[in-house]
Amino acid sequence: MKELERDLGLPSVFAISIGAMIGSGIFILPALALEIAGPAVIVAYLLAGLLVVPAALSKSEMATAMPEAGGTYIYIERGMGPLLGTIAGVGTWFSLSFKGALALVGGVPYLLLLFDLPLKPVAIGLAALLILVNLVGAKQTGRLQLAIVVVMLAALGWFAAGSATSVQSANYGNFFDAGVGGLLAATGLVFVSYAGVTKVASIAEEVENPSRNIPLGILGSLAFTTLLYVAIVAVLVGITEPGSVAGSLTPVAVAAEVTLGQAGVVAVILAAILALVSTANAGILSSSRYPFAMSRDALAPPSLSTISERFGTPVTSITLTGAVLLALIAFVPILEIAKLASAFQIMVFVLINVAVVAFREGETEYAPTFRSPLYPWVQGFGAVAGVGLLTQMGPIALAGAAVITLGSVLWYLAYVRPRVGREGVATAAIRRQVGKGALTDIEADDDQTHEVLVAVTKAVGEHRERALVALAADLVRERDGRVVVVRFEEVPDQAPLTDEVTVQSSSDLSFETRVEALADEFGVAVEADEIVSHDTKHAIVNVAEHSGVDAILTEHEPLRLRSRLFGDPVDWVVRHAPCDVLLVDNVGYDSPERVALAGDGRPYTALEVSLAEAVARANDGRIALWEPVDSADPDDHGSTDDRPDTGGAYRAGLADVLSVPMSTEPVRADGGRLANPDLLVRTGADPRLRSALLDRRPAVPRPGCTTLTVYPRAARRPSFARRVLERWVF
Repeated sequence: MKELERDLGLPSVFAISIGAMIGSGIFILPALALEIAGPAVIVAYLLAGLLVVPAALSKSEMATAMPEAGGTYIYIERGMGPLLGTIAGVGTWFSLSFKGALALVGGVPYLLLLFDLPLKPVAIGLAALLILVNLVGAKQTGRLQLAIVVVMLAALGWFAAGSATSVQSANYGNFFDAGVGGLLAATGLVFVSYAGVTKVASIAEEVENPSRNIPLGILGSLAFTTLLYVAIVAVLVGITEPGSVAGSLTPVAVAAEVTLGQAGVVAVILAAILALVSTANAGILSSSRYPFAMSRDALAPPSLSTISERFGTPVTSITLTGAVLLALIAFVPILEIAKLASAFQIMVFVLINVAVVAFREGETEYAPTFRSPLYPWVQGFGAVAGVGLLTQMGPIALAGAAVITLGSVLWYLAYVRPRVGREGVATAAIRRQVGKGALTDIEADDDQTHEVLVAVTKAVGEHRERALVALAADLVRERDGRVVVVRFEEVPDQAPLTDEVTVQSSSDLSFETRVEALADEFGVAVEADEIVSHDTKHAIVNVAEHSGVDAILTEHEPLRLRSRLFGDPVDWVVRHAPCDVLLVDNVGYDSPERVALAGDGRPYTALEVSLAEAVARANDGRIALWEPVDSADPDDHGSTDDRPDTGGAYRAGLADVLSVPMSTEPVRADGGRLANPDLLVRTGADPRLRSALLDRRPAVPRPGCTTLTVYPRAARRPSFARRVLERWVF
């Protein structure tokens, strides 16, 4: 693959970063911010600059570790995974395009002070010229940017120096009248003035000596621009009557006319046009690298990563970005959309800070030549401050960011997910921690099963009756436990209750005699009883509560369609039982040596592991972990993606915790099975959520295998948040 040429030195990096910031932030936004915060807008610019520092430090660090085209997208995609990488790439691409279009449209009103020209045609013409310059090459773009910034800063410097002596202290009166709310709202608005500070990282692949030039360019330009903003806004407020520039389309020109006359107005007009053109130029340059980088990672069509043999630039990506820019100028109310995109930019800055933590704490290769100081406090502050600023952007801005996010998610699901299987280092790190937590829960679990209530609810036959008792005995034997076997018979409401249970048996022995005779055979204490009631499910729960058992074990066939749609009596038992509930799809329990733990890839619950281990140990058996595989090839026992096998650490830890041999056996997602256990242990679905469509628990693996479905009591169930987290990372 053809690589981009490294031909941007520190002056070009510095110029691109400054040029990406000085534009609408100084020539358009002060008038809007003055209406919100009054003279405190000066502090708003300073505060906004300080709040950008964490993202600038984080992005500088990651840019030296991964000096590749794509910037924000690259860092978030590598750190947080393809989904958030897609959201960041698509959203930042659009937001930079929006801001570039805003800069061009916002610059034309200054030009109209001198010439009677149509706004949109001029803006479109300037956009087309800048697109052409970007197609020619980054070196030419950097040189143009440097020239623009020099002229622009000279004009702004003359305005600030020439007007400073005319500042009236009275104009700073009632400085904080708008209160903290007004200050924060203005800070959220002008925050976008600094959004371009990290744009240079998106062209890191074209920067000479990136480990030195990128941090210096980003941090130096941020410090310089913050001071410049504060100085110019302070002068602007000090030389104009309160409220005279609020809402103006050309606030700096209005201020310059007060102190410098027509010559000052001309100088400011020149600076404004150059500044806004430079913002648009930097926006086209940096935003076009996002689809380029996403294409190289299969998150966008491959044509977007094509580099021109003649110019050495990503022509297709620049052309697409230019088309979007022209469409926005021609058809969209760009100011409102730019505000919406700015809210998303703040979200991206939050993700940038989190991504640094993911890289530092993960186990992937990460060796930046520049490291952010005060880690992780700076990153934590940046993330929290970003979320706080988002609350000041208003519901419309947040809704717009949500639309961009939703569109990115749909693109990910439709295009990216079928093609990409990797994950970010944050997901792998979280998986390791969740796995460690699950193992800790298993090791610390002292809520063992000592007493089991075997509920016989129908004529199951002596063979299956014996199998239920044998299973219960294996669960409690090592703990010198007790098995209580109760036969329940339900009679109509109008029928009187009696002490006799009329159940035919092939044996002449009574139920209690048969069951109690099993005590010597299984080596545990066995008690038997018979109960007649009008409502079996209530009777089972009452007996369990009064006898203080640890678990209810009862036979239960796989749900039929009718019971899925209209509910099943055992659902009520599961919800109301004071103990664990164990449902047995009983096809014969006979000294199982091969016990399988079946799940959906998430860590197993402590109860599942405890029960499977007890059965395997009682029968000198072994445990097999059923691991889903995506491939239909029976020989492919691994995952089809290239994510790190952090689940392997969990399985290895589980093998150390267990006191019986353990192995991993694959189960194909298409329903084909490669393992044939004697007993399958699984956690059941939440009965409140179960339906004909939602019950996707694995079926019985083969004829002759008994399935034990486990429903832990409330105190032993993982929290909802934990299950959601496990579902995400496993």
